[in-house]
Amino acid sequence: MEIIKELTKQEELLDVFSVIKQLRPQLDPDTFIKIFNDANENESYRMFALYSSKFPVAVIGFRTMTTLHNGKLIWINDLVTDSAYRSKGYGEKLLLYVIDWARENGYTGVSLSSGVQRLRAHSFYEDKMNFEKSSFVYKKLF
Repeated sequence: MEIIKELTKQEELLDVFSVIKQLRPQLDPDTFIKIFNDANENESYRMFALYSSKFPVAVIGFRTMTTLHNGKLIWINDLVTDSAYRSKGYGEKLLLYVIDWARENGYTGVSLSSGVQRLRAHSFYEDKMNFEKSSFVYKKLF
């Protein structure tokens, strides 16, 4: 049985940490919880997990935002499927869930960025999910 649920409690977040760690290896559990709480409180960040047989197999995190360019949209910050469960449709189901959520809640679209090295992810977004490559993302860290 598969279910998708929003993660709001610390124990739920810790339950999916092993999956998140595959996308964000620099995180430890305490830092993950701290960053999640800060982003949730200050930037409307939300996280959902897809469970199969009571085990988290995919996780998505996003925030709502409004821009002059796109209007009211969803920005996906994190999407990862556990490496043992990839290519089984779990990431697609979770992404479609968020796309449907965005439509139902009056958003104009869904955007994300993907690391330049993640070629399989790019193929997934472009070929399977029909996302359009529309820009480059630049960063300068301090």
